[in-house]
Amino acid sequence: MTLFEQLLAMHPNERESFVDRLLALPEAPPDVPLPRGSVPYLPASVAEILEVAKVVRSDDVFVDLGSGLGRVVMLVHMLTGARARGIEIQEPLVRIARERASALKLDVTFEHANVLDADLDGTVFFLYAPFNGDTLERVMGRLEHARVVWRKETID
Repeated sequence: MTLFEQLLAMHPNERESFVDRLLALPEAPPDVPLPRGSVPYLPASVAEILEVAKVVRSDDVFVDLGSGLGRVVMLVHMLTGARARGIEIQEPLVRIARERASALKLDVTFEHANVLDADLDGTVFFLYAPFNGDTLERVMGRLEHARVVWRKETID
């Protein structure tokens, strides 16, 4: 049974703790001061990660904008084999994501950067409420030619 099938077979309430144990993710540290338009750390659910993984192909370059602890990047890579990377503005979260990916020997990368300044080279982009307002508009403009953009609407 593949990891994808295993996750689908689980009760949705069990998926979260299973994935966090699988990736050995610690509790997130407190948010650092964020620029205007940024949103504090908010992890995507496994159900949402599974939905995006359905559209990611092994030859894609998956990019998570606002990657937090790296949960989405690591799990999408494990599920699809796609090259995957995260861009995150909070350095403590990037440090943890890099440590976990290295410990798991996953070929993924995490960049500590403001998404407005980062290279947005990819084919599938995941935005799980990482920013809003002008920042969101500017990023979406930069992603105009991307194959797929997966975004959860921010509830204000």
